[in-house]
Amino acid sequence: MTDHILEVRDLHVTFGHGAKRFEAVRGVSFDVRRGETFGIVGESGSGKTTIGRTVIRVNPATSGSIRYEGEEITGRISKELDRKIINKIQMIFQDPMASLNERAKISYIVSEGLQGRGIPKQEIEQRVTAALNEVGLLPEFASRFPHEFSGGQRQRIGIARALVMQPEFIIADEPISALDVSIRAQVLNLLSELQKKRGLTYLFISHDLSVMRFICDRIAVIHLGRIVELCETEELFRHPLHPYTRALLSAVPVPSPDYARTAKPLSYDPSIHDYSTDKPAWTEIVPGHFVLGNNKELDGYRKQMEK
Repeated sequence: MTDHILEVRDLHVTFGHGAKRFEAVRGVSFDVRRGETFGIVGESGSGKTTIGRTVIRVNPATSGSIRYEGEEITGRISKELDRKIINKIQMIFQDPMASLNERAKISYIVSEGLQGRGIPKQEIEQRVTAALNEVGLLPEFASRFPHEFSGGQRQRIGIARALVMQPEFIIADEPISALDVSIRAQVLNLLSELQKKRGLTYLFISHDLSVMRFICDRIAVIHLGRIVELCETEELFRHPLHPYTRALLSAVPVPSPDYARTAKPLSYDPSIHDYSTDKPAWTEIVPGHFVLGNNKELDGYRKQMEK
């Protein structure tokens, strides 16, 4: 039996009330296996960040279930379980310029989650030093302020802040999109090294499929709050089925001048789906490859896979 560290079932997240009510996540279901990097990809506003924030309990779920290591973590939970979740699940935020308190020293920023837990001051200092070392920063940086660092260094500080809690599961929300191209690979390599060293599990959120291909084991494609396709990364690149997935893939840069001259990005028009009578269903087309579609669409997807 596969060891699932996270299980999400029929998750709905709604904001606002009445005429201003907006359903950001609509019936999302997926599992994350222990030790893997599971990616959620989609354009801005698709709901991917909302899913991450709901898993970490920043946003409340309107309905549905999220289970971590078999325990339900949506709604009201015990103080003991809440503390366990804070320790075991951490988040790396998108913008390292906005996610660090400019008035606080790095030592406090990294150790904030450890404060008020009865941990001796010396042990906190040791854990901060170890976390900074792990992300390639000198221990003396602990006495400085965020404005003294570059964007890449600030993101490393954000990673250290997550690591100091000794988590098992890290949600990485667009962790390199705000960084210069020259240092994105450094941060991705750091995340990969930390995963191998610590046995971490990642939920990696991005709009960039080329980045996802580098770091993710499996990818879920989300559009307007619904996951439309999910499978292993290379399977997704070889055999994309849903029209939205194909449109996303067509926009991925390919380092070939000949290809670039002839390539034409595809556009996705949701009106191509007629779900008025034949409703869509989440279906496993081949083992491990899931796609959303009605009966007519699913028949077409099966024929594509046969070819």
